[in-house]
Amino acid sequence: MRSHLFDPRHAEQQTAARWTRQNDKMARVVLGPDVLAAKGSMVAFQGDVRFDHEGSGSVGRLVRRLVSSADTPLMRCSGRGEVFLARRAEDVFTVELEGDAICVDGSNVLAFDADLDWDVTRVQGAGTLTGGLFTLQIGGHGTVALTSDGPPVLLDCAEQPTSVDLQSAVAWSAGLVPTVRSSLNARSVLRGGTGEAFQYVFSGPGFVVVQPSEGRPEVPSGGTGGGGGGLFT
Repeated sequence: MRSHLFDPRHAEQQTAARWTRQNDKMARVVLGPDVLAAKGSMVAFQGDVRFDHEGSGSVGRLVRRLVSSADTPLMRCSGRGEVFLARRAEDVFTVELEGDAICVDGSNVLAFDADLDWDVTRVQGAGTLTGGLFTLQIGGHGTVALTSDGPPVLLDCAEQPTSVDLQSAVAWSAGLVPTVRSSLNARSVLRGGTGEAFQYVFSGPGFVVVQPSEGRPEVPSGGTGGGGGGLFT
């Protein structure tokens, strides 16, 4: 049998790493310790793997998830084997946390090590006009896999304030405290608006990851189906 599919670049990446970018659009994680992944992100697995709904873990976290407009339904992947994760053919990158933390928009969370700490946090200044903005803060020692609708860009916020469209902000340093700014004014509204009503404003030591898109509508999933890094290099 002949096919361009048998080209080595399409083959599974044979590494001993727990987390591997299989390609630009897919991550592979070797189980042992459990992994939490976005529901519907599993595209394939090998071995004896189990998928279970992941609850909130505490009353406080449950309440915050219930009121959040950016809740991310999670599943726990456990057992022995390899799980391949992807979502909507978006770009995949990983972040290695080393005792620090990162804030992530819920729609960009692909998966992370289950022993990392996580919680839903509210963005300062996000009022009723924005629908209330919540993010997932993940911290500790371990790996987080994120998605970006197109190749991401890393912006340094230390030199000057950085404004980012609400739907284009993928993740940012947990040490940054963004505020929400409205660019609406009466003259603009009367003329039909600009389509750029609200932005996050970041200022201080840290970074923000921006995707070249305002995101895609979330498609509800009815089931569980659907290392490395590279962003900081």
